[in-house]
Amino acid sequence: MTSTWLITGATGMLGQDVVARLRRDGEKVVGLAREGLDITDAGAVHDAVDAHRPRIVVNCAAWTAVDDAEAREADALRVNGDGPGHLAEACAKTGARLVQVSTDYVFAGDAAGPYREDAPTAPRSAYGRTKQAGEQAVLAALPDAGYVVRTAWLYGAGGRNFVSTMIGLESVKDTVDVVDDQYGQPTWTVDLADRLVRLGQAALAGTAPAGIYHGTSGGETTWCGLAQEIFRLLGADPGRVRPTTSTAFARPAPRPSYSVLGHDRWRRAGIEPIRPWREALEAAFPALLDEKRGPAR
Repeated sequence: MTSTWLITGATGMLGQDVVARLRRDGEKVVGLAREGLDITDAGAVHDAVDAHRPRIVVNCAAWTAVDDAEAREADALRVNGDGPGHLAEACAKTGARLVQVSTDYVFAGDAAGPYREDAPTAPRSAYGRTKQAGEQAVLAALPDAGYVVRTAWLYGAGGRNFVSTMIGLESVKDTVDVVDDQYGQPTWTVDLADRLVRLGQAALAGTAPAGIYHGTSGGETTWCGLAQEIFRLLGADPGRVRPTTSTAFARPAPRPSYSVLGHDRWRRAGIEPIRPWREALEAAFPALLDEKRGPAR
C-alpha cells in the first residue's frame, strides 16, 4: 500500500531530491512549490492538507537567506516560524505526521563536541531564532507526530551551494581564500532526502519516535577543508585553497564556529545515520560536475 506524501518547497534543492526519492519508491507524492502553496497563508495550508489528505507532510519550504534575515527577521519568521506552525495545526486536524527540516543555527555554535539532539538551543542569529520558532511550533502542536530534522552545510545538484561555487572558482581563480575556523558537516541533499523518506516511512510504521533528529553527514571539517577536498576531486592542487579566518569575511549574521551534530537518535528508529562526508562528496561529484559544467565535460 502506498502512502500519500505532501512535500512543500518541492522545487528547492532538497525538495527536488525528496520528491525524486519518493517516486523511485513508487510512493504517491504531491510536490508543491511556493507558487502552489505559500505556507505563510494559514487558510491555504489548511485547504491543501484537507484537499490532498496526506498521511505525512515533509516541509522543505524555508527562508534560507541567512544574512537577509538579520534585517528582515519578521519576514523570515513568517516563513520559518509561522509556516511550520500552520502545517502542524493542519496535520493535527487531519491526523497526519509532519517532518520539519531545521538547522544547526539553533545552537550557539561554540561547543567542544558534537551537539546532541537534546542539547540546549541558543541561536545567535535572526535566521536561527526563526528556525527555532518553527521547531517549537511543530513539537508543541504534534508531540506524538512531529519530527524535526536539523541539517547543515547542504549541497546538491538542484541549487546554489558552496560545492558548486568552488567547482566554478577552480577553473577561473589561481588561488581561493576560504575560512578555516568554522567546523561543520557537508551534507549531500540526496543523502538527507533518503533519511527524511526513511524517517517518514518509519513514522508511518510506528517504529520512529517523534521528536528531534540530526540529518548531517558523519565526521567534520572546515570550509577550507571542504574546498581542498573539492579541488582534489577536480584533479587540482588543494594547496591553491588558502586558509583564512572568519574575520576576513565579515557578514551581517554570525556564523557558528562549531556546529557539528550528533546522530544518536537515528538508531532508535532503526535507521543508520548518514555516511561520512568525504564518501558522500565523492559519490555526489559526477552529478555536481554535470550540473555545473555540463555532461560533455
